[in-house]
Amino acid sequence: MAGETLIKPDLQFVKRVMAAGGDTVKKCYQCDTCSVVCNLTPDQKPFPRKEMLQAQWGLKEVLSDPDIWLCHQCSDCTVYCPRGANPGEVLGVLRQMAIEKYATPPQLAKAVGDPKFLPLLIAFPALLLMAALWITGHWKIPEGTIVYSKLFPTLLVDFIFVPAFFFAVAVLGKGVMAFWQDINAPHPWRVKVEGNLVGNLIATLKDIIFHNRFRSCETTYTRSTNHLFLVFGFIFLLIVTTWGFLNEWVLHNEPPYFLLSPLKLLAMAGTAALLFGIWNIIKERQANAAKAGYGSYYDWFLIYVIFAVGATGLLAWLFRLVGIKILAYPTYFLHLTAIFMLFFYAPYTKMAHIVYRTVAMLHARMSGRGF
Repeated sequence: MAGETLIKPDLQFVKRVMAAGGDTVKKCYQCDTCSVVCNLTPDQKPFPRKEMLQAQWGLKEVLSDPDIWLCHQCSDCTVYCPRGANPGEVLGVLRQMAIEKYATPPQLAKAVGDPKFLPLLIAFPALLLMAALWITGHWKIPEGTIVYSKLFPTLLVDFIFVPAFFFAVAVLGKGVMAFWQDINAPHPWRVKVEGNLVGNLIATLKDIIFHNRFRSCETTYTRSTNHLFLVFGFIFLLIVTTWGFLNEWVLHNEPPYFLLSPLKLLAMAGTAALLFGIWNIIKERQANAAKAGYGSYYDWFLIYVIFAVGATGLLAWLFRLVGIKILAYPTYFLHLTAIFMLFFYAPYTKMAHIVYRTVAMLHARMSGRGF
């Protein structure tokens, strides 16, 4: 009939939501408390009530809803829910499934969220690096002073990591373009975007980098500070990586660098910020588990990969300083393995939220929803 919308529930979708960590979704009885207490939701078409409804009814189009990315999982909704539902965890699962939907191939995203595939996900970069060592004849621990480029020459590292980086960028780019098309398609719950793209993008990036909206959270307020340390740790280390690349290939300055050189100091600051942020995120998640939810395996996969990157990087630096060769080179190998996992799997892990949330916040700002 004219004016009616045919709803096609997918019961398998509901089961998948519940199995992946959104097991409280059916406790929700649509009282709208979650949308009322949320300090982040816009007044126009607020979340997370409508997303909880779609998840309950098995409406898979919720995976193309930009509002699932506007949620920062601060868990205020969970604390005040009279039914004991956990909207923050449910929306976290929906974001995981949205990443699977837009990733290429989606099977790799599903593997990242399944603990039984963890050994394979670790083995792939480890075996790749071991094969590179064997092919280039750098299999044995080098003699003399500890210099990591003796084990992994810079050219070899770049040969492995540069293609991995561009692969991740390509997969993310493809997914984000499909996501942007979907969220701008006609839909009863969506608003048309308008305005200056560049100006709104700059404002959105400023909001994200400095966590302006994140600070509106109450239940897990300190998480915004810890997350800020994490973000700036990544920014510092990105600058260091770019600086080091230009130093070697343009200025022809070979590593290792002087301990108190600006490059080293920035690297130490970045590593310290990264470890401080991720360690406190781990502690806070454990401390707030009872009221805010512990998080799914998918969440913890990225947390521990980031921790592994920071911890192995710090240990590799310390072992080199004190000259423990038998520990330094294996630790550096583990460090490279963790870095590969972080970037190669980025389009399939929670790391992808950096891009999808940026696009969703840009869309909300351009559609005049108070962002």
